[in-house]
Amino acid sequence: MQLNVSEVAAVDYAALGKAIAALTEGETDAVALMATVACEVHHSDDRFDWTGFYRVVAPELLKIGPYQGGHGCLVIPFSRGVCGAAARTGETQLVADVDAFPGHIACASSTQSELVLPVFDGNDQLIAVFDIDSNQPDAFSQKDADALQNILKTTFSGVK
Repeated sequence: MQLNVSEVAAVDYAALGKAIAALTEGETDAVALMATVACEVHHSDDRFDWTGFYRVVAPELLKIGPYQGGHGCLVIPFSRGVCGAAARTGETQLVADVDAFPGHIACASSTQSELVLPVFDGNDQLIAVFDIDSNQPDAFSQKDADALQNILKTTFSGVK
């Protein structure tokens, strides 16, 4: 029986959420929050090869925000890739094999799986997507997606 990576490696999301809450308490600047979340999440698990935000900067357009890891794409339209799909639909994208995702944008050739979550401010407006890439196939689970969505909701609820 073969286990996927997400069944073997696990983040203590309760502790991660508490650490991020303590570091960001009272902060309402979206970029400062993004920088802190990207850093803390990136260093919480070896599966997370690239961790960062793409900010909504114009209608239907994302631009690179704070991140950890190698370089990322600078600009992503809502119409392209996994990040674009998350922005366009407002729904989490859990992709076990990026090569099987229609229109995947290969910002890094090492990426094999991806988790992208929409980020909403306190007014329920989409302000960014949070992108986590892994150089391992099928690296993410629904548990990862649900826990990270809760952390993002809590962290960005004070941004107006």
